[in-house]
Order: sequence, then C-alpha cells, then structure tokens
Amino acid sequence: MSNLLCVGTSGMSVWFSRDNGESWIRPYIESGLYLEARVWALSAHPQRPGEVLAGTDSGLYRWNETAQKWTHLPSVLDDYDIWSMAQAPDDPDTIVVGTQPANIFISTDGGKSFAPTKGSFADACIFVGKPRVTQILFDPIDKDTLWAGVEIDGVHRSTDRGRTWKKVGQGINSEDIHGVAVVKNGGKLVYATTNRGLNVSRDNGETFAFQELDSPWQYTRTIVPRADGDKTVFLTNGNGPPGSTGRLLRSRDYGATFEDAKLPGTLNSTPWTVATHPSDPKLIFVCSNLGQSFRSTDGGESWTKLAREFGEVRSSIWQAL
Repeated sequence: MSNLLCVGTSGMSVWFSRDNGESWIRPYIESGLYLEARVWALSAHPQRPGEVLAGTDSGLYRWNETAQKWTHLPSVLDDYDIWSMAQAPDDPDTIVVGTQPANIFISTDGGKSFAPTKGSFADACIFVGKPRVTQILFDPIDKDTLWAGVEIDGVHRSTDRGRTWKKVGQGINSEDIHGVAVVKNGGKLVYATTNRGLNVSRDNGETFAFQELDSPWQYTRTIVPRADGDKTVFLTNGNGPPGSTGRLLRSRDYGATFEDAKLPGTLNSTPWTVATHPSDPKLIFVCSNLGQSFRSTDGGESWTKLAREFGEVRSSIWQAL
C-alpha cells in the first residue's frame, strides 16, 4: 500500500509525495492549478482514496490521482479565499468550507453547489483586515455537531450538521482562534488554540479556561489527537506567526500535560501543521510555517527531518491509496 502526502503552500501551490516525504513533485500548470496558487486548506476523505480537495485563492479544486489532474469546481466560493474545509466522516459529498472574509458554506452534492449557512461573524480584524475561518471540524463524538475557529471572532458551534452556527466559548483568553480539537477521554474535551495560548472546555464549548503550557511561549497553532484515538495529542507551539523558532508538544494524557516531542535540529519558525491518518496512526508528518518538514514512523516518539523545505506552509494531509 502506498500513501499520498500533500502539502499546501502560500504561493507555491500543492506539493505531492508518494514515498513518505523522500521526494516531491509539484504538478505544472497543465494539471489545472497554477503554480503560484495560495492553498490554505486540504481535505481527503477515507472513502475516496486518490481524491483531494484544495481550498485556494481562486476557488475550490479537486485532485484526481489517476488522471493526475486538478479540476476547478466553480461556485460562490470563487469570490472568497478558502481558509478551512472538512468533509463529513459519514458522507464525503457533504463539504463544509470556511472563508475569508469570514463566512461558512455547505455543499451536500460533492462540491457541485454551495449554499451559505446561517451565522454571524465579525466584519473586521485588527491583525488581518477581514476575519477568516481558520478551522472547520466535524465532532468525532456527535455527528451532528461541528466546530469553527475564527480569526478573530472566537469559537462557533453548529448542532445541525453545519447549517446554522452560534458563537460560544465564554471565558476564552483570546478570540484569535487558530485551531480546534475534540478529544475523547471517557468524556469530552474541546480545545482551542489562540495567539495567547491553549484553552480547554469541559462543557461542550459553552465555557473555556486557559491552560498554561510549560513553555517559553504560549502562542499555539494546531492541536491534533493522534488518529488511533489513544491518549496522544499533538500541539504546535512557538514564538509567533511565523516566529523564528518553536516546538512540537506531545501529550500522553489527553492534553492534560504536554512535553517537548523533540523535533530534530533548529526550527526556523513555529510548527504549523500535523498530519495523521487512521490507516497508520504511527506515521505522522509535521511542517513548520516556513517550510521545514518532519516525519515520525513510531507515533511521535522519534522524528526525522526531511530534506525538502518549502516556502510558507498552510496545510498538510496524507491518505492511503
């Protein structure tokens, strides 16, 4: 069985590796996506190996691994920058997309059409001008619940499979939301990462509390449970966006405490993305914001720095073919 590893960049399109990061290709313009595309979001559904969705600065695209082609899926999304995306675990044709300016759209026909959802989002952001939806997440416990992080407008929750949204998260230490995760620990923990640190909710997102890290910095970006569903959670931490250094943190107790996962060498920026997949939970890939890439084959116990360094990385995923 081979794997398809994908890295989306800001200005260098999507790169693919079929040998776990040893070598890479970036398809040329004749593939259907221009070489300087900004790609903020990637999604691949387990029911459709070899099919990848890319959210870009020119709309939504679908990759076909057999044909080696990108196909543009024209829709209202062409008028937005696509910053986040998720497909329903039980239905790959249900696609929920977050954009800049901040809006959330839903498709139930595999991307042929998108409709705006009902929600209210901030109009302005002091840091990035227009707020953007940085993450969309299907809740792994309740299939009707979705989560959205908005930069800068806090945490939003849907309880009807993404059709309507409500802002939640009283007490969160910053509304500059970077990532959201749901962790099953016998109960349910909802984590949100911000520019000022990690926050945790024990009441399904109604309230959050700051959880201080034993780290030189509190800035956090991505939080991802390892795909085998055990106690392991990964958290990216650094000294800013993009920052000049950082650490990958690992928890062995559902996120209650974290330790340095010890990525090798000197990091050039904050770690930005973590890619894990249930077909091989021990295989994990991490990228820094400024393009360094790392691989673990033992679930995060040890790491290898890969030779390839990209430009600015925004998203990464992998899937079994």
